[in-house]
Amino acid sequence: MPKASDVKKNAAIEFNNGVYIIRGIERSVPQGRAGGSLYRMRMYNVVSGAKVDHTFKDSDMLTMADLTRRKVMYSYLDGDEYVFMDNEDYTPYNLNKESIADEVLFIDENTQDMSIIIVDGAAVGIDLPPSVELVITETDPSIKGGSATARTKPAILSTGLTVQVPEHISTGDKIKINTEDRKFMGRADSK
Repeated sequence: MPKASDVKKNAAIEFNNGVYIIRGIERSVPQGRAGGSLYRMRMYNVVSGAKVDHTFKDSDMLTMADLTRRKVMYSYLDGDEYVFMDNEDYTPYNLNKESIADEVLFIDENTQDMSIIIVDGAAVGIDLPPSVELVITETDPSIKGGSATARTKPAILSTGLTVQVPEHISTGDKIKINTEDRKFMGRADSK
């Protein structure tokens, strides 16, 4: 059983008679406390999808849930279900669009290095790679002479995600996006 200070993002813990995936962790050190850090964790229930914020002391002991990650690739959309295929044994995993609404904005047929999160034999979430490459479908025309450090403009990507890009980027360009903070990282390497 690890302490709250040892738990990382995307870990699964048992909490309040349920299994929760940790989506974010904020550490704070309140003034006047005798050396204790607090960890505010944003979690969601793997069964109901309910989101919970809870603060743990750094010494609180947490019970890790049985969690498996399998490398997958996006296969197709079936109604409101996204279907992912296991890279090794080709097992299909279905995830409801609502349960992965934040991640869907980074997933297209070319997204690589994704992992499905499995708890008690059921697919409950998806781990994205640190960055993805997506194509710009709509943005203002590029400005000649616009530099990489100039002002930015909004760009709509092939998945529907909108990000700010430098003025020299144009429609049809393939760009690299950080999946953590949803920021433009640069043009994708053309192959």
